[in-house]
Amino acid sequence: MDPSYSLAVRLACEFIGTAILIILGNGTVANVHLKGSKGYRGGWSLIAMGYGFGVMIPAIMFGGISGNLINPAFTLGLATWGLFPWSEVAPYIVAQMLGAIAGQLAIVVTHKPYYDQTTDPEDILATFSTINAAHSRLNGFLSEVLGSVILFSCALAIVHSPLTANEPAVAHLALGFLVWGLVAGLGGPTGPALNPARDLGPRLVHAVLPLKNKGSSQWDYAWVPVAAPILGGIIGVGGWYLLLG
Repeated sequence: MDPSYSLAVRLACEFIGTAILIILGNGTVANVHLKGSKGYRGGWSLIAMGYGFGVMIPAIMFGGISGNLINPAFTLGLATWGLFPWSEVAPYIVAQMLGAIAGQLAIVVTHKPYYDQTTDPEDILATFSTINAAHSRLNGFLSEVLGSVILFSCALAIVHSPLTANEPAVAHLALGFLVWGLVAGLGGPTGPALNPARDLGPRLVHAVLPLKNKGSSQWDYAWVPVAAPILGGIIGVGGWYLLLG
């Protein structure tokens, strides 16, 4: 994060960055899960790649401006350990949530004909938010905590590594591969979310929009991809800070 940029500029970057994350990430999920799309049944590898690029592109664009946090759990984790000002936590989270909602609305608009052809409610919900494959909140929570700890601790280690200290673009490129690997390796149980805005913002859109065959928004599970990444953020950031910070 570069404090020479105004808060308004940094918030705009967080909004745009989070929207790009959702457009590329959930857009890939929509291509794979919605009938009639040319990517229909393209497979999990395609989804993992989409989320990897969904983090990589805004990181390269905005990492040196807003920090490209694009994640309330990361924002809270950094603030908890004194690495981000508490006075900016709420504005950052609002920008991230609004960006996630805007990105999801863009996906719905561009994929509406394919939503109309899709009859499985869970295929539709998957293009918005996460679902635990075993329908277990405990399994989902544990999976999201583990993934979030790895994401945040590794992200900080990559950005602050002696190998990338003078090459921030390389570090931000590596973050995309980190997310790509996390979604490929740990995505089977939940999706995964690893990010409250990435799940809650689109889930709100799912709840409000009158889509055909959309089914339940599964609010009984919705707390898991919010609470688990926040806990994972505090642990992951703290682990890096205590060891290497």
